[in-house]
Order: sequence, then structure tokens, then C-alpha cells
Amino acid sequence: MRIDKYLWCVRYYKTRNMVTEACKKNHVTVNGQVAKPSKEVFPTDKVTFRKDQITQIITVLDVPENRVAAKLVDMYRRNDTPAETYQHLELLKLSKEHYRKNGTGRPTKKDRRDIDEFGNEIGIESQENE
Repeated sequence: MRIDKYLWCVRYYKTRNMVTEACKKNHVTVNGQVAKPSKEVFPTDKVTFRKDQITQIITVLDVPENRVAAKLVDMYRRNDTPAETYQHLELLKLSKEHYRKNGTGRPTKKDRRDIDEFGNEIGIESQENE
């Protein structure tokens, strides 16, 4: 089975076009070699691809006939991605939320003054004061 169809069948990508784009950007490798979308995969192949800022590593256990249900995905692949990569992704999400909550919009004048005042307290001068 083609690598683009396989990754689509085991539900890592929503569309085959997304897998094709990832292959063209050299984000997908099979057994350590960069894969084109038409690369054939077989059981025991190790597939590595970059998605959502983490590098996923999976081992092909079997090749499905067509797209499978989410509950049946584990029959066709084994996820060898280290646990710390998922923890790193969680830290990235938390760090983005820490600075500014989603949906709060642009900083107000008061927010801007507070930011400038905080920068002055720790010794960072604003570019406007130069």
C-alpha cells in the first residue's frame, strides 16, 4: 500500500492530500529514507513523520484494505513515539496560554502600559524611549 494511503487509512491525516503535502515537504520517512507519496509500505516498516510540532514514530503491523475505524487503528500500527515528546507538546500548549488567554483580543492601552512598566522594572528599555 502507498504511504499516503496508509497514513490516511490509519487516521493520522484527515485527507490524502495532506499526506501528499507532508511527503513533498520531506516530513515523512520510511525506514530512514525520505518517502514520496507513492512509496510502498509493508509490515515491519518503521515510518517517521512530523505532525503538530512533534515527530511521530510508528511501526507498520499490517496493511488495511481501506480506512479503518478509530478503535481498530491499533491493529495496523504500533506507536513507538517516546512519551516525553507528548509532554513537550503539552508544555508548548500551556506556554502559549500562559501569556495571554485565547479570545482576549489585542492589548488595551492599560495592558500596554503595564507591559512597558514591567519591562522597565526588570531592566529592559522599550524601543520608543531610545
